Amino acid sequence: MTQFSIERLAFRRDAVDSWARDDTRHTNWPVVYVIEGDSQRRPPGLYVGETVSAATRMRQHLAGSKRNEALESIRVVVDHTYNKSVCLDLESHLIRWFSGDGRYRILNGNDGLTDAQYYDRDVYRESFRDVFEALRAEGLFSRSIPQIENSDLFKLSPFKALTDDQGIAIMDIVEGLLDDLQDPGARSTLVVQGNPGTGKTIIAIFLMKLLADIRDYQDHDGVEPDSMFSEFFVPENRELLKTLRMALVIPQQSLRESVKKVFKKTPKLDAEMVMSPFQLGESNAEFDVVLVDETHRLGQRANQASGVQNKKFRDINAALFGEDDARYTQLDWIRARSKHQLLLVDGEQSVRPHDLSPKALSAAVNEAKDEHRFYRLTTQMRVQAGADYVEFVRALLRDEEPELPELGDYELRLFDDLGEMRGAIRQRDAEVGLSRLVAGYAWDWVSKKNPDAFDIELGNERMRWNGTDKDWINSAGSLEEVGSIHTVQGYDLNYAGVIIGPDLRLDPATGRIVADRENYRDKKGKENTGHLKDAFGDDDLLTFIRNIYGVLLTRGMRGTYVYVCDPALRAHLAAALTR
Repeated sequence: MTQFSIERLAFRRDAVDSWARDDTRHTNWPVVYVIEGDSQRRPPGLYVGETVSAATRMRQHLAGSKRNEALESIRVVVDHTYNKSVCLDLESHLIRWFSGDGRYRILNGNDGLTDAQYYDRDVYRESFRDVFEALRAEGLFSRSIPQIENSDLFKLSPFKALTDDQGIAIMDIVEGLLDDLQDPGARSTLVVQGNPGTGKTIIAIFLMKLLADIRDYQDHDGVEPDSMFSEFFVPENRELLKTLRMALVIPQQSLRESVKKVFKKTPKLDAEMVMSPFQLGESNAEFDVVLVDETHRLGQRANQASGVQNKKFRDINAALFGEDDARYTQLDWIRARSKHQLLLVDGEQSVRPHDLSPKALSAAVNEAKDEHRFYRLTTQMRVQAGADYVEFVRALLRDEEPELPELGDYELRLFDDLGEMRGAIRQRDAEVGLSRLVAGYAWDWVSKKNPDAFDIELGNERMRWNGTDKDWINSAGSLEEVGSIHTVQGYDLNYAGVIIGPDLRLDPATGRIVADRENYRDKKGKENTGHLKDAFGDDDLLTFIRNIYGVLLTRGMRGTYVYVCDPALRAHLAAALTR
């Protein structure tokens, strides 16, 4: 086991000079350090770094922009067994943990965190938890590692060690955008496509922080020369981005509010950069780059959730295009308001008729492919069972006969008793947190108007839908509630207990999975009005319902529990799990 010590000194030149003379490792040894800001600031700043020449690096910080951040004290983690790879890894872990804890403004740039393999990595990573606890004992962390890693601040933080395909996509996107921005008249559409859990949201957040860092970096700050994105930190790119105006559009309210909290805590990003499609459409601003998360959830001209939104849709169309033509979609708004767009898509996550049509999505994807601005993500980051599990779920819902892949430690369980599944979810939440029940929209939301009523009653089990649309997963009482597709799309759970309602059943005559229109209770999800009238038949409804359950069944990182209301469908799925 490693034997580290944490050495403390003031963030002053005389203190650094004195400390440098105490030990040769202070001038020539791989170390990790944390520079903490004035505790009277809210929130205080904090910088994490690694170096092989600590004293020299501290002097550089004192002469650079860090001197303007009211930084006061330095803690240096010294261990005689550390090498460069260990320090890079510990630096990455501490940055992510500090970012997820939310106590400090993280002053680090986003030039790429490492996740490289090296000798005895598992042993060192176990010791990182001891470093964490030592820093926590000194008051630098306010929560435990499990609490931090279960938080949205951690999961949605721009400080991430990227997968290989994420890193390649970011490199290519930045290169493409920088090329496009050199021509003031150029317009472009870039597309990132990936299944659930491949990190599309992270791409958007990471990219905005990276572009802001390139725009604002100072020559004397220095960028790690072997970092993934160091080649972009040059004066000509800084000049090119100096007037860059960016926005991130997120259609779902719950996810949008969570990302706003992250932006509020992140230097160089601002919560006002995160918008709904309506906010972007109504703004009078012209953006250089607009990133769109969950692009498949953008809307087309249809009956909106409220009369106010119907009016807004008409007014925005008229303002942008001179008329309220039903052909215009929220994607058209985004293209009208920006020169360049980055669309993050998964066509199999459209869940309502007034979501962007498959035809419009395909056109955007094909355009990006033709312009060599298309990027695909394949590495599964959420579900520990990997991409094969995601494809198994989707194939099963498509009524194919896939073989169950090797799941490793991933726990996939089919329950015959809903009460037993509720108990298992409660137990998992007590053990590891972030375990919730979710369901298809097969029950009316009675409790919205009558808080004493129950929405879902199955046997002896009585439950209510999510009591809030915003950050439901972390809200009080959510463990005893049931989340809908609109509160969990884009989020991670440790364990998801999925109730497949009577909106999906097995047709006894054909042996095929079918949609039950009568038992599908999302009125907006089966609405045939206006120019959409007669556009969606039972086959289309089945596609939407399959997509909903495809999303719900891929929320769990460690496991997915399933209860199926229709006995015939339950038996059908049970057989699939034993193939």
